[in-house]
Amino acid sequence: MLISHVKKVAGLAAAMAAALFAQAAHAQSNGWVDSASLEFGTNPEQKMVRVAVQKDWDSRWFASNGRHLSGYWETNLALWRLSAYQNVPGRKKNIAVIGFTPVLRYQNDSKLGLYGEIGIGVNLFSKLYKNEDKELSTAFQFGDHIGVGYSTAKWDYSLKFQHYSNASIKSPNGGANWIVAKAAYRF
Repeated sequence: MLISHVKKVAGLAAAMAAALFAQAAHAQSNGWVDSASLEFGTNPEQKMVRVAVQKDWDSRWFASNGRHLSGYWETNLALWRLSAYQNVPGRKKNIAVIGFTPVLRYQNDSKLGLYGEIGIGVNLFSKLYKNEDKELSTAFQFGDHIGVGYSTAKWDYSLKFQHYSNASIKSPNGGANWIVAKAAYRF
């Protein structure tokens, strides 16, 4: 059963990535996109696969000692696989999430090597989240993250901690936390 589930998630991730990369290649030719990424997230209550496209800001603030602050825009589409939907153990549910996040990144002037980043964005859920005694009472959620990574000329790898919450717009607001691994390819 677990192998069947893993195959389904891997197939969906591959299909999402193929569609995103095809659209990203077209958008890149118009200058709208600099990179595309595939991410996997986990926590004890659920799993996530996410595809995204990014556009660098090409700005440099606080430049000093070969480093600077810059950033990028990110648009993403994720699929969450819940393990105890509506607090029923073993009841599985998929939730789609679309998001947009501006991200600040502190990096080398060459944009290569180690970096740190933070981002706060907006997300829209396809269904209300209620899993393992945690509930988010609105489809609109903020998503923030803090992460570290390493960039090469064509690839960017990162690990980040991500938190989703509606900032107490409406209760309950249990929040959802993730550890997320990301690989991005620069065009």
